[in-house]
Amino acid sequence: MSFPLGYTGPVSGIILGLIFGYILENAGFGSGCKLTAQLRFKDWAVFKVMFTAILVSAGGLYLLQGLGLIAVDNMFIPSVMLWGTTLGGVGIGIGMAVGGYCPGTSVVALMSGKIDGLLFLLGIGIGTLGFNSVFSSIEGWAWKQTGPDGLTLPQLLHLPAWAVWGLLFAVLVIVGYLTRTGTSARKATSNKSSGAFAPQNS
Repeated sequence: MSFPLGYTGPVSGIILGLIFGYILENAGFGSGCKLTAQLRFKDWAVFKVMFTAILVSAGGLYLLQGLGLIAVDNMFIPSVMLWGTTLGGVGIGIGMAVGGYCPGTSVVALMSGKIDGLLFLLGIGIGTLGFNSVFSSIEGWAWKQTGPDGLTLPQLLHLPAWAVWGLLFAVLVIVGYLTRTGTSARKATSNKSSGAFAPQNS
């Protein structure tokens, strides 16, 4: 299949990239403060937006599979390299905590005119060069421990796809409810401590 609009290759990537960047900017992800607030459990917007994107994508894939437009056999599902994935996750996590961006949001920040987005992208370039310089010495270790071989989450959990999607949706709803309640409570506490009150009717 070729999406979107029948285009393939670079044109499709550019169109989807522009749409993705527009959505990230409108969600406030062009600000490093937004992302670091998520890591401090102060702002759950990043989790909600990205988790919703995962759910929509998963639901769309399941629907297309059900309609016979996509075959699972034609989808590439990589195996999990446990040590390599752990190393990469820790590296990305540290980078996001320090810089406030992931690679995608740093580009959004740069296009929004933020100088810290440019500095973060330069850091990514330097880090990539540094990683490439030592990759040959850690390649065997990073690729040594292989996890489940090309399994989807339903296959790994031995559950139907709709059940896994339902569980993920339940997680999103629960997190959304708990964080909404917490936000309301914080606002009420803030108003009380600042002496805010509602005007009394005479």
